[in-house]
Amino acid sequence: MTGLLGFSSGYRAMENCDALLMLGTDFPYQQFYPSKAKIIQVDIRGEHLGRRTPIDLGLVGSVSDTVDALLPLLDNRRDTKHLHSSRAHYAKARKSLDELADNDRNRAPVHPQYVARLISELASNDAVFIPDVGSPVVWAARYLEMNGSRRLIGSFSHGTMANALPHAIGAQAAFPGRQVIALAGDGGLAMLLGELLTLRQQKLPVKIVVFNNASLNFVELEMKAAGIVNYGTALDNPNFAEVANAIGLFGQRVEKPDDLEGALKAAFEHDGPALVDVVTARQELSVPPAITAEQIKGFTLYALRTVVSGRGDELIDLADTNVLRRLFS
Repeated sequence: MTGLLGFSSGYRAMENCDALLMLGTDFPYQQFYPSKAKIIQVDIRGEHLGRRTPIDLGLVGSVSDTVDALLPLLDNRRDTKHLHSSRAHYAKARKSLDELADNDRNRAPVHPQYVARLISELASNDAVFIPDVGSPVVWAARYLEMNGSRRLIGSFSHGTMANALPHAIGAQAAFPGRQVIALAGDGGLAMLLGELLTLRQQKLPVKIVVFNNASLNFVELEMKAAGIVNYGTALDNPNFAEVANAIGLFGQRVEKPDDLEGALKAAFEHDGPALVDVVTARQELSVPPAITAEQIKGFTLYALRTVVSGRGDELIDLADTNVLRRLFS
């Protein structure tokens, strides 16, 4: 996967390709398109052709019909250099990401990568995952393992905040036999907190895992990249587990990594709606597949302005969360 939510191997494979075939998508991240490749776009909606980037060939039609017509025209290629290079790069990038999804010697706060990895490992084989818009989408894209039976649903076109819980309610009502897991941001859950009452009223066994970093985290990341000192993004949250318990749901709070697996198992096995409130690292950086000079400049300005504002402790926390743990792990 590439784009702002993906990681480096997808970007590398696309950047070095000869032709980019887009089937039923108009990939939204313009800065991640290849610079030299021919671009072919297939979509049943003609108005979407060339909407995001100039294309060399646009075809209106269904993906299935187009692929069926295209496959007999293709010759097998013996040159596998691009394939092997891309797969090797993926293995390296995947290993780097997986190393970040660890317990970190039971140090608090919990790294969100570790939360997403354990959710994936403990969820059922046909689970429905629904991440909130923002950083939960990043961790879902990077760490949830899909197998053909699992589903990933989200507000991926509109980017609507607070989508995880209401989407989960709808999915669980439509498929009562499936395990539905909402990966909720603390800001998203707080926006539609009353929907917890809907879970109780309708007795829907949705499982909610809250990535509680006390901030509008993805907005903070965008501000850092733009050189803006974080302002107006901090959240003074309640203990969401206690809120869930007060409503009559299963609720458990996790502040240490050692407690996470047991809490998730208890929630997933609970016969009814359940919420796990996980205190995660606020300064965790979800680094995009490629970093522009403008972003480097912006992040440098953010660091300087943060120090001048007397908030140097935030930079220390950022370094401890993202750099120092790698050096001393």
